[in-house]
Amino acid sequence: MTLTLNRAFVAAMVLLGGAVPALAQIPDPKPAIDAAKNARAATEAAQKKNADALEPSASSGQVPQQPAEKPAQTPATPGPTAATGAGYSYDPAGRRDPFVSLLGRGGDVAVPGAARPQGLAGALIGELTAKGVLKTAKGDFVALLQAPDNKTYIAHAGDKVLDGAIKTITAAEVVFTQDVNDPLSLVKQREVRKAIRPEAR
Repeated sequence: MTLTLNRAFVAAMVLLGGAVPALAQIPDPKPAIDAAKNARAATEAAQKKNADALEPSASSGQVPQQPAEKPAQTPATPGPTAATGAGYSYDPAGRRDPFVSLLGRGGDVAVPGAARPQGLAGALIGELTAKGVLKTAKGDFVALLQAPDNKTYIAHAGDKVLDGAIKTITAAEVVFTQDVNDPLSLVKQREVRKAIRPEAR
């Protein structure tokens, strides 16, 4: 009987001895819970302080007072109103105006509504149509170009148009150098070729 009790005691001690170190490894959760509560309280205090700084009347419970309505009066002299456009005006002070589009900002590009030069000098390359090519007595070529005004002009190599110039004229085509007005482009000029139709040669 004593031997059985001793064995039972030893077995219980072995079981408890293995469980006691496992229980000793579990940390106390109270400091972590207290730290989380303190962090939450500090966050709420900071948010309240920011809300007070942004809207002092709303956080203190006060309702912002509405300005007293003035009786309608007829002005003696008409003053500038927002409807007439006399309001804020932007002063770029030498900087690029951010309210102006970057498209079409080249010096030679026509401003919409502005008067263009007369004749071939007032036409864009995209508006010109190559109607034909003539060979002169000297052996060089001249081009017959139709402008938007439905008039045909005789053009020589080197003649200027609104957004470029005529580079060369051959028996098969007219080659233009067009100014590129894209501020983000590294290429400032490109070639535009207008071929002569075979029946027009």
